[in-house]
Amino acid sequence: MTIRVLLADDQALLRGTFRLLIDAQPDMDVVAEASNGREAAQLARSERADVVVMDIRMPEVNGIEATRLIAQDEDLAGVKVLVLTTFEEDDLVIEALRAGASGFLGKGVEPAQLLEAVRLVAAGEALLSPAATKGLISRVLAQPSPGDLADATRLAALTPREREVLTLVGSGLANDEIAERLFVTPVTVKTHANRAMAKLGARDRAQLVVIAYETGLVRAGERQGL
Repeated sequence: MTIRVLLADDQALLRGTFRLLIDAQPDMDVVAEASNGREAAQLARSERADVVVMDIRMPEVNGIEATRLIAQDEDLAGVKVLVLTTFEEDDLVIEALRAGASGFLGKGVEPAQLLEAVRLVAAGEALLSPAATKGLISRVLAQPSPGDLADATRLAALTPREREVLTLVGSGLANDEIAERLFVTPVTVKTHANRAMAKLGARDRAQLVVIAYETGLVRAGERQGL
């Protein structure tokens, strides 16, 4: 299946570079380009994009608000957002994740890393694995903004095993690592994670990480069971 990609960035040269790279892949196709967040949200719907590669700093409507518009639109439930930014913008990155982004990359990323990121995000995975990223998430999400703290009672809907898997996902462990720790198969872990997503209204694995921190299930610096 071909991954339909929407590029959202106010720099035409950068969009053109990404288009050349992505269109050269047999499993990807750039279906549209947007120069601001408003266009990105509109084109995500009209072009039925699978993945939006989204810059944060754009005119009119920024990438965070555009991500929120996409995430809140039920008709765009299958659209994933991959944010491109610089790691110096910590607070903005976390805002983007809270808004519904599936992950983020720095603009200096290698071409192969960008392509792999698009594939991972399209498959519903969270691009949150690098150690620096996990440190960023734990540090900032551990101090949520007033009024943003998720109600921990939401977790009551989870079974004990789903809650355990959520905790490990929030700690940054991959399915294989969780499976080894719980003495189950990776497929079983994925099933529990998917059920937790459905019960908590999470779009993908990235949102599970956000919920794990915002409900206090995981706290900064914790690595469960280590």
